[in-house]
Amino acid sequence: MNTLQIAVADGMTIAKRNALKIKRAPDLLGGVIALPIVFVLLFAYVFGSMIELPGISYGEYLIPGIFVQTIVMSAQITGYTLTHDLQKGIFDRFRTLPMSPSAVLTGQTLSDVIMNVTSIVVMALVGLVVGWRINSSPGEAVLGFVMLLLFAYAFSWVTAAVALALRKPDVFNNAATILSMPLVFLSNAFVDSARLPGPLQPIAEWNPVSTIVQAARELFGNVPPGAAEPAAWPLRHAVPVSLLWTAVLLVVFVPLATRLYRRAVSR
Repeated sequence: MNTLQIAVADGMTIAKRNALKIKRAPDLLGGVIALPIVFVLLFAYVFGSMIELPGISYGEYLIPGIFVQTIVMSAQITGYTLTHDLQKGIFDRFRTLPMSPSAVLTGQTLSDVIMNVTSIVVMALVGLVVGWRINSSPGEAVLGFVMLLLFAYAFSWVTAAVALALRKPDVFNNAATILSMPLVFLSNAFVDSARLPGPLQPIAEWNPVSTIVQAARELFGNVPPGAAEPAAWPLRHAVPVSLLWTAVLLVVFVPLATRLYRRAVSR
């Protein structure tokens, strides 16, 4: 086997290990799924009754935002798992094994894809209950789900880099909350960014989360009919810009996380 084949095989082994950890500790996955369900029910039935969108129900408008919120929250498990393994000395054990150095990070992020598929399926089913529907073609819907999973995979590398830089689970959890909350709530996930106050509006419009949410709404056919074209350039070209954001995150954070991992295991 060549070096690439060995790295892929080792990465799949680590991914299987992490998937088994989720199976044996369902509270990890349950926590990621439970909170978005609460947000769906809260926004759809409490705040949704006070938010009117012409030509579309608030449930249809809301669910793409919940998808992206779930992705951002799920990615935190990547960082928590890495810091937990680092604190427990698991990395030291890996270092003594004849395995590819990239396998730990590759396996961790690949196992997160399984978790994200599960959480998105659950969110889609809950969305159907509150009135969400896919109003686009099957091809566009598939592209929407693929785009969400690609962004989820890329964002896992972001949290991996942050976790390896901070190295402690409690410190990472605090930092992840500080990072994720503004990303999600200062966006168009729950309300139209055009309705935000002046200073916050441009921040929300150029927020990558807003771009992903807008792209998901377009691909699932959840854009209100007759809605004005967004003023911000990323939102006007949401699908290609979302794919560009995904590529940029991978280009920047894959090598950064790999470098931080090598530094962590060399200490």
